[in-house]
Amino acid sequence: MATFSAYSFWTVCGFKGKRKWETDFLSFILILVHLIPVNPVKEDDLGSKNRKRIMPDPLTETPAIDPIFEAQFYCNIPNIPERSMEGHAPHYFKLNSVHVLIRHGDRYPLYAIPKTKRPDIDCTLVPNRKPSHPQLEAFISHMSKGSETQMDGTLSSMPRYPSHSLCEMGELTQTGIVQHLRNGQLLRNIYIKKHNLIPSDWTSKHLYLETTGKSRTLQSGLALLYSFLPEFDWKKINFRHQWSTIFCSGSCDCPIRNHYLEEEQRRQYSLRVKNIHLEKTYADMAKIVGIPTRQLRASNPVDSMLCHFCHNVSFPCTKNGCINLEHFKTIKTHQLEDEKERQEKKYYYLYALLATHPILNQTANRMQRIAEGKREELFVLYSAHDVTLSPVLSALGITEARFPRFAARLVFELWKDGKKYKEHFIRILYNGVDVTFQTSFCRDYNKHYTKLMCPLEKFVRFVKQDMFSPFNSTNYYDACHRRPF
Repeated sequence: MATFSAYSFWTVCGFKGKRKWETDFLSFILILVHLIPVNPVKEDDLGSKNRKRIMPDPLTETPAIDPIFEAQFYCNIPNIPERSMEGHAPHYFKLNSVHVLIRHGDRYPLYAIPKTKRPDIDCTLVPNRKPSHPQLEAFISHMSKGSETQMDGTLSSMPRYPSHSLCEMGELTQTGIVQHLRNGQLLRNIYIKKHNLIPSDWTSKHLYLETTGKSRTLQSGLALLYSFLPEFDWKKINFRHQWSTIFCSGSCDCPIRNHYLEEEQRRQYSLRVKNIHLEKTYADMAKIVGIPTRQLRASNPVDSMLCHFCHNVSFPCTKNGCINLEHFKTIKTHQLEDEKERQEKKYYYLYALLATHPILNQTANRMQRIAEGKREELFVLYSAHDVTLSPVLSALGITEARFPRFAARLVFELWKDGKKYKEHFIRILYNGVDVTFQTSFCRDYNKHYTKLMCPLEKFVRFVKQDMFSPFNSTNYYDACHRRPF
């Protein structure tokens, strides 16, 4: 497969510039797990005076959908230093806590294309194989010593790192481990070395760690945690098991949430069957592999194709021909078009408000306790999936964010104003970019005040009240059970 270059700082961070736009952030299919990519950049491109202009001129050009451009960013190959705005604040502000929500790193496909050879990817960890990380060898060694850690339920029996010479379905790859070693190292440099968030004599009460019951999320969380707190004491680590991918814990009973998810699925189906070019592409691919079109479509071939793409492995071939880049581009283009319509119809947004209230409510409650003086759970890590991060971004109103790439991170920072002791503020960052004032609850605040952050009470009011307004309700239970108009 050809190598594709990439471009600007804003693209690396996953956002459209104020005077430039690409495409809306990517389509999200809960049932077929549509995965939409984005693009890394060469460092030399950022400083070059003669770099080629690839962003459309808003006055003379229409935005072009570029699925290859998006796919490169989504892969998130860890090959350049990352720029980050985490931890930025006036000198008189004090950092009180940090909440991090991550998507697992690069993984092997969840689905196989029928009657084709699976991509030959090695999931063992080899420090001298690219991509690598200076702490990879020490990470492997430390993971083998984790017998004394506390983990809920089935987490204790899961492997601490990937180890199969031919990856198993859904298994984290070496790239995925390296992505989160980089994330943890970046956050350590900011939050521990610069802001002293965690005391040197930290205990388990200073951390809150939670992951879904998949090895790829547990291992991603451990990789980030290891580079954040190198050589940590296993006795101080307690990963909690979250059975729900939306982290709804004990508040998962929500019929109206399910109603809007079903409406969103109907919208997706309606758009797909109207796309004649997409259907012809599926039919062509089905002919190549020798199965009915319906069976090919049900196998979600883009999931496997993304693995080939991200790992620079040729798409599969049979005696009837080869699946090719044009097939891949057609599916990705449809997903981008689907995302545009999804934002217009709002079914997904209403689903997202109810799906994410439990985890956002936990975050708001924890922040309030810390603001009141409690010095526990200063660093919170949720290790999750694209289907976790995507609705959180939507519920917060961050519409300029791209679909969560591999190893994406969403960070909530809680700060105390040193000049006004009782005032607390938050910042929200997505892949290192400050998106605080892109949120629905703080967008107007930015227009009328010069503060660099959003008051904590605005976030709390959003979670406790405003999230229910679209449902003509005042609390989560009523919003979940009241029949829609």
